[in-house]
This record gives sequence, structure tokens and C-alpha cells, in this order.
Amino acid sequence: MAEGSCYEDIPRDECLALLAGASVGRIGGSIGGRPFVFPVNFAADGDRVVFKTAPGTKLDGAAFGRVVFEIDGIDDERQGGWSVVVEGVATEITEMLDARSAKLRELDLQPWPPGEKAHWVAIEPESVTGRRVRSG
Repeated sequence: MAEGSCYEDIPRDECLALLAGASVGRIGGSIGGRPFVFPVNFAADGDRVVFKTAPGTKLDGAAFGRVVFEIDGIDDERQGGWSVVVEGVATEITEMLDARSAKLRELDLQPWPPGEKAHWVAIEPESVTGRRVRSG
């Protein structure tokens, strides 16, 4: 952290540990030039993020599109927090036959909302970055 700064970059290995320890994040992208952001339950395998969804905006906007995925933690008492951002390309892997997709579909992933979430979407990361903020 630079002297006098309240921001600190989080090293990649710590970003991956934070991803591994979380279960809810936000997926963001665009459809027809209009942005969307939705909370999703997810699982991570290294730098790969996977979530399940029903047909609709998340599936339409994420499958084979550039997306951003974010998790964060807030410390109200100390007025600080952190965020980890994964940027990459999302692909529906529901019926993919490759070993990597099969491994991702075996992750323990239980969406909170009721209803069938039969579509698996994986994010192939282009970057994984993190930032911590501390009260000045």
C-alpha cells in the first residue's frame, strides 16, 4: 500500500483464496448494449467461476459473452473492505463433454432461489484482480 493511500492491491493468490471462501457474488454483462448485474451463488475452482441458472437474462447475457464477476467483503466497524473482480468470457458448459467442464459440474453448488437451475455457466478468466480499502 502506498504511503498515505487507503487502497491496497490484493495479490492474485489471496484473490483466489477469497474466491474459494465465498459462495455469493455478482455477474455483470450486457445484452443489446444494456447492462445487467445479478447476484448468483457460485463455486470456484482455482480462477474458474461457475454458477447455475435458469433460462433468462443471466444465461442469455453470459453465455459466450464478456462478463465481469465480483465478490466483496465489508467491515463496517473498521470502515473498510475488499473486492475481487474476475473478468473473462462466460460459456455454458451444461452439455460440454471435456474433462474441465465435467470437473466444474461436480463442484458443490446449491443455488438459494427455488426452481430448477439446469444451466451451468463457467467463466474463463482473462484477469483476476483485487483491492482492499481501509479507512484513512
